Amino acid sequence: MLAILHRLDPETAHYIIIALLKIAGGFPGARRLMMRLARVDDPRLRVSAFGLGFENPVGVAAGLDKNGLAINGLTALGFGHIEIGTVTPLPQPGNPRPRLFRLIEDEGLVNRLGFPNLGLERAAMNLARARKDGCLVGANVGPNKSNVEVSSAILDYIKCLQGVHSYADYLTINISSPNTPGLRALQDKGALRDLLGELFRVIDEFEVRKPLLMKISPDMSEKELSELLDVALSFPVAGIIATNTTVDRPAGLIGAAKNEAGGLSGGPLREKSTSTIRTIFRATEGRLPVIGVGGVFTAADVVEKMRAGASMVQLYTGMVYKGAFIGRNINRGLLEYLEVNRLGSIQELIGTGEE
Repeated sequence: MLAILHRLDPETAHYIIIALLKIAGGFPGARRLMMRLARVDDPRLRVSAFGLGFENPVGVAAGLDKNGLAINGLTALGFGHIEIGTVTPLPQPGNPRPRLFRLIEDEGLVNRLGFPNLGLERAAMNLARARKDGCLVGANVGPNKSNVEVSSAILDYIKCLQGVHSYADYLTINISSPNTPGLRALQDKGALRDLLGELFRVIDEFEVRKPLLMKISPDMSEKELSELLDVALSFPVAGIIATNTTVDRPAGLIGAAKNEAGGLSGGPLREKSTSTIRTIFRATEGRLPVIGVGGVFTAADVVEKMRAGASMVQLYTGMVYKGAFIGRNINRGLLEYLEVNRLGSIQELIGTGEE
């Protein structure tokens, strides 16, 4: 199946995968079969973070299911959580195609999608209708392309949070995509302080307060990351998702699309995202839980990120190269690791690489 999909244009293959997962998730019999094949139910894999309990530490990153169309199918594949989005208030087409490229030799992707999505109303409807089957679902939100200036962006984030908070288990603000011009400026300490101040004024009015996370860039300087963390710690931010894609191109890339404009993900991002996780864990002394993203393909990758300080991980590119049962395979590998190392819980790994 992967070989066939890899013969297609990457974005066409992506839409086919989402359509198949949507169809399979819509039939109770198919969903139950997927759950039997994919779920790894073991209390040693459970993780507590942000005031929530996750069945296992392996999640799906935002970007795979932008509109929440395939939640039922994805939750049957054995993941501990799914994050949909990025959702913007109004539908938008994103950047011109082609805008998604495989670096097969590097197990990477380059994308310059630009938040193509069907808009807040459709995403909220899909979230409301979803069968989670014990899997937690987060909503990743951002501003429309025309509204990235701070004052306009704040209003867009507020609209999105108000629209999805009743249906999502946690909320994420995307302030780090490299494919929406000006968005990363929201990571600057002054803009971020203004943004969080307004968002928490709104969140405080919600009847049920959901955890709010921030998805950050791997391309910040040490000083910029330190300032961002200082601002985050001054608000009740629940956690950090580290990281989004990188605009850097590490030496040694082989894929023909390596010089395409956009954000690079997958294997080439692994080391950079893990380094960012380690920096966050050290700087905050573990007070700010981290979801690690970037180059997660195997149980060993999860162990590496959790030892660096991540409480759990997310993947997207890994599924492109390893297939739909990547969550099951990683969780089985994690149980083997716990057995070999005589550990009682996956949570015992968090931050142990810093000892």
